[in-house]
Amino acid sequence: MEKFSKLKELIAGIEADADKFYNSGNGAAGTRVRKAMQDLKGLAQDIRTEVTEKKNAK
Repeated sequence: MEKFSKLKELIAGIEADADKFYNSGNGAAGTRVRKAMQDLKGLAQDIRTEVTEKKNAK
């Protein structure tokens, strides 16, 4: 559950940058959003692996 909480925090943390990019056209904010999305991808994969391991352990 710790990783899921980190995922939610990461999404909340990039909300302002996403707004700056999509509504104001700020290119640097777009770069930060892309990096955060890559981090989200890795974290999501870690969560998937963890869930699969727990499911198969039963």
